[in-house]
Amino acid sequence: MIELRREGERVLRIGHRGAAALAPENTLDSFRAAIGVGVDLIEFDVLDLRRGPLILAHSDHLEEVSHGKGHGRVRGQSLEALREVAPNVPTLDDALAFFVDEAPDTGLHIDLKTKDRLDEVAAAIMRHGLEERTVISGFHIPSLRAFARAAPLVRIGITYPEDRLSISRQPYLWPIVSLGLASMKASVPLRLPGLARRAGATAVMLERRLVSEASVERAHAAGLPVLAWTVDDASDLARVVAAGVDGVITNDPRIFLATLSP
Repeated sequence: MIELRREGERVLRIGHRGAAALAPENTLDSFRAAIGVGVDLIEFDVLDLRRGPLILAHSDHLEEVSHGKGHGRVRGQSLEALREVAPNVPTLDDALAFFVDEAPDTGLHIDLKTKDRLDEVAAAIMRHGLEERTVISGFHIPSLRAFARAAPLVRIGITYPEDRLSISRQPYLWPIVSLGLASMKASVPLRLPGLARRAGATAVMLERRLVSEASVERAHAAGLPVLAWTVDDASDLARVVAAGVDGVITNDPRIFLATLSP
């Protein structure tokens, strides 16, 4: 099973949606860019098409997935229609084949954006023989527990906190988000172990502004490695590493080359 604990001073280096700062997110080109700068794992999102296969996409918003070329919803599209405006969108099988054929030493961090067809996600991972290299994360506790039953060799991580409305992607709301996170920070160390137990999780994916020595120590005491998301600033990277996190998720994995030793 994939090891998520930090080894000595070196944190795990995890590319967010591949390497979203270097190539279009959740594409094989983005994966290749992440591999090119030496990541240990690649994080990507799985969404379901109602009239098609499981695909890689962060949200149901077509404008986001197509980088402004289309409007409307993603889930209602066929794969053929979706690829008219987002030609590089891979299916889940495309992505898993990449890890078998091109990245045999790289771990998979799959973030679930669907509560449905979890058995298909699990079956695809097992069909490609990737269950021991994979960690699944998400906010929805029943989905995580269901996935653990379907694929017991896949590690489960609980993501905290939930961003239900994707407000973290809307810059004009960042001051409000920061205030809300600041008010939560003191209670996080107490919440994490119980939250992980309810989800059947053995790892925690923690929003970077909630990372503190206290939260990491409490998680570690419960046997839970901590991965910080999403860290794109050198000062943030230094802070979360000093706090003791086991891994760092970033849009630009070059940040590790610039600020950390090999």
